[in-house]
Amino acid sequence: MSEAAALPASPPTSRREQRAWYMYDWANSAFMTSVVTVFLGPYLTTLARAAARDGYVYPLGIQVAPQSYWPYLVSLSVFTQVLFLPIFGAIADYGRRKREMLATLAWIGAIATTAMFALGEDDYLLGGALFLVANISFGGSIVLYNAFLPEISTAAERDHVSSRGWGIGYLGGGLLLAAHLALFTNAEAWGLTTGQAVRLALASSGLWWGLFTIIPVLGIHNRGARKQAGGPILSSGFRQLGHTLRGIRRLPQTLLFLVAFLVYNDGIQTVINMATQFGSEELKLPLKTLTAAILLTQFVAIAGALLFDKIATATGSRKAIMLSLVVWLGTLVYVYQFVHTGTEFIIAAGIIGVVLGGTQALSRSLFSFMIPAGQEAEYFSLYEISDKGTSWLGPLFLGLTLQWTGSFRLAIVSLAVFFLIGLLLLTRVDARRAAAEAGNPPPALG
Repeated sequence: MSEAAALPASPPTSRREQRAWYMYDWANSAFMTSVVTVFLGPYLTTLARAAARDGYVYPLGIQVAPQSYWPYLVSLSVFTQVLFLPIFGAIADYGRRKREMLATLAWIGAIATTAMFALGEDDYLLGGALFLVANISFGGSIVLYNAFLPEISTAAERDHVSSRGWGIGYLGGGLLLAAHLALFTNAEAWGLTTGQAVRLALASSGLWWGLFTIIPVLGIHNRGARKQAGGPILSSGFRQLGHTLRGIRRLPQTLLFLVAFLVYNDGIQTVINMATQFGSEELKLPLKTLTAAILLTQFVAIAGALLFDKIATATGSRKAIMLSLVVWLGTLVYVYQFVHTGTEFIIAAGIIGVVLGGTQALSRSLFSFMIPAGQEAEYFSLYEISDKGTSWLGPLFLGLTLQWTGSFRLAIVSLAVFFLIGLLLLTRVDARRAAAEAGNPPPALG
């Protein structure tokens, strides 16, 4: 009998548990939206410029242009996640304590984010260290969060539940970002400097993340019994990871989809993470305009996630994702050729919003059909290497292009290679065969 088959039957799903699960997207989107996408990149770039000598900063003795510090930092944080997230997933599935691990990682990340309020005028290294802790914790918590999806939803409702979670996350992130925009716009009238307003936005994002995490922690339930294996849980987690890496080679279609996802979503996350820096560095837009554009993206993405849920119902998830990637490619060309003003930047943000939620929600639900029961966290830890905010090749690629050419416009359009390669790989994925190989019912329409 397989290890997955030996697990006891899961408790039945309920709408109440699904609603509790949605609320973690509401909680953590504050970190992605206000911290990663809007405020922290430009702020750390400003701190790095203040600390620069001879036009460069020297973290760990390495010469770095201040404008490249943020993309390099994002890349480093995700490279670190590559080392840790699979271990988190293996330990979670071995110990069957996904809920407790989610809570621990979420609150560590929330505390690190809240501590950003203490950053001084040239504390770019401290800011980078806090971001590393927060982003690693964020990625680990998302592994556990995603792993609940196949447990709290039936095959027929998987796309819908995943899309609704993304939509609610965009709503929560958007509402807090709107409050931050009001804070930033009125900072001078309220007796605050720009730096103080930014630090308040960062700290309140951490508080939002930590407080709203209480709802899913109380509302979702662990499934299955603790897996029986000898030795401490950490060493058992490493052994289980080895089992997962060997096992995925016997699931060639799952592996092919995972590679495709890691490529195209690396491009998506890089565009999201670097959009504000592009607007400030290349277009010289004020932070108020940049925040308004990201805010538009958040609210359009709610409708976009629901729209692509409908498209997936008609065409199948894989084809809907492929359509979204074509739109992403067109958007990059538009940004390179035509975006020179704040209005044009906002138009691009709206287009991105339409496809952003759909691409991510459908990718998550489609992957959930391709993984063996009882190993959800292990496989989602591999998936999370390029999920929410966890791109690393893209920022590295963009940072090197930016440092070599000095052109942010060329750096942005160069990301088209990630979408093109991901799209070509996705055309070769057979979703129904992948589900069958994993022992799961097939997704609708393949």
